[in-house]
Amino acid sequence: MPAKTRSEIVSYDEVGVYHCWNRVVRRRHLFGMDGVTGKDFSYRKEWVRERFRQLAGVMAIDVLDYAILDNHLHIILRNRPDVVRTWSDEEVARRWWFVCPMRRNEDGTTPAPKPCEIGLLLPDVNEFRRRLSDISWMMRLACQTIAWRANREDDVDGRFFAKRFDCKRLKTWEAVLACSIYVNLNWIHAGLAKTPEQSRFTAAYDRIRGRWQEVGDEMGNSENVPPHDQADAWLAPIYLDDRSQELENAEAINTTTRDEAPQSICNPIGASRVTNKGFLPMTRDQYLALVDAFGRIVREGKRGAIPAELPPILERIKITPRGWIDNLLQLFRTNSHWRASPVVGDCC
Repeated sequence: MPAKTRSEIVSYDEVGVYHCWNRVVRRRHLFGMDGVTGKDFSYRKEWVRERFRQLAGVMAIDVLDYAILDNHLHIILRNRPDVVRTWSDEEVARRWWFVCPMRRNEDGTTPAPKPCEIGLLLPDVNEFRRRLSDISWMMRLACQTIAWRANREDDVDGRFFAKRFDCKRLKTWEAVLACSIYVNLNWIHAGLAKTPEQSRFTAAYDRIRGRWQEVGDEMGNSENVPPHDQADAWLAPIYLDDRSQELENAEAINTTTRDEAPQSICNPIGASRVTNKGFLPMTRDQYLALVDAFGRIVREGKRGAIPAELPPILERIKITPRGWIDNLLQLFRTNSHWRASPVVGDCC
């Protein structure tokens, strides 16, 4: 049976959550210790994270989770056509400029566009509006940049990734949760780390670091890292509070001009992420506890698991659990919105 085309999987006009993954050519370890060349390319993992972090701040796509391994990567994305529809033509042109700048500063950074440069982009603004919430374009912009940079470093031509990328839509919040845990445990199952707090290039690692920074602020023993500079600031928050969902009243957006649209829908250019909308019915601490619990299960065919003798993760990272399981169960009992096993458009 032939594989589905991308257009059969991705719905570009509605909000959806997608698990995307890609592998380098010939299963070589071009993001780690490569057996063919004997070189350690582990530093390239930071290239990948930084590129997705750049795109997360300007495109109408939320990055929910990711994992970068030695020969492949996983990323969970939520496209936001609902957000991009609220942007003015000038806002779309400005954001596209930061995605694909027409000039750069001497140090490689992107300068603010001049009015005349914005004007040059306006004739194609409808196409740019579509691209800014298109996960295929995010994957293209990320993977092409990494491939070009690696090939230039290795002085070679040709493919770096085996193909464009693979993709699957996650249609319920249970599917989103299961895939999120799977992605964050990739380092452990591959034997690259023993715990989530050691799984350096994963979303769980960033969220743990962000939690440490918050605790440090509360205890008064840190440098008071601003929320937008915290390690997980570029990732979508975990907790989805359906009482304050952005764009709750879609009809209001459709009946107002873009200038009248709520300004709280998205963050300005320069922010770490485009929106502050969560994606799961649980807090970050509850989520990390679930990742830790599932990581202790030994999977057939996988090299690693979290050692059973270790204390729970919230104890390891010095966080008081505060009865997380009771709170989670109470959330399910009192909120029919989650008991209904909603489709992804409802839960995300």
